[in-house]
Amino acid sequence: MWDLLIVHFTQRNIQLNEEQIALIRSAFHYRKFRKHQYILQQGDIARYDTFVIKGILKTYLVDEKGQEHIIKFSPEDWWANDLYSFHTEQPTSYTIDCLEDSEVLQITRKELEELIERIPQLHQYYHITYRNSIIAYNRRIASALCNTALERYQEFIARYPQIEQRVSNHLIASYLGITPQSLSRLRKQISQLQKINIG
Repeated sequence: MWDLLIVHFTQRNIQLNEEQIALIRSAFHYRKFRKHQYILQQGDIARYDTFVIKGILKTYLVDEKGQEHIIKFSPEDWWANDLYSFHTEQPTSYTIDCLEDSEVLQITRKELEELIERIPQLHQYYHITYRNSIIAYNRRIASALCNTALERYQEFIARYPQIEQRVSNHLIASYLGITPQSLSRLRKQISQLQKINIG
């Protein structure tokens, strides 16, 4: 069950010996969650950084009207967390729950800091990962504010090429900030454009 995480590191040029792999296995905790079970709830403190090895998680905000606004999907081989809450121990604004029965590996901030001390090459990995997370979040905001619904949908397909068939239209529409009916129209529009390009 730890193999995906080890492969994840090594594919990103993190060279690990057997002792270091054993340290990683001992630092991360394997957990199973049922579909719709919460991993993190709004108002809680994010105690764990979470790596998905099976399933899909969604990270979202809930407004004053009770409407969900999906910020991110996390399928296999992705991380899920509120980094601000994780590193500052302040309550999170986000909720993370499971769209499928899921299996994850989790690590506390203290365990992560100790692991990085013992495996220094992980410092560069997490530096790049956190930087990329900030960049992705900023691009997500810019896209939501400035891009058309069609552009946002095309970005969604590019970012999540493997999960569209696993996530409901309602949730995809929430991620895009549109109605399910608008999503259906977008798909027809893209299909027509593809037919024109083929012709």
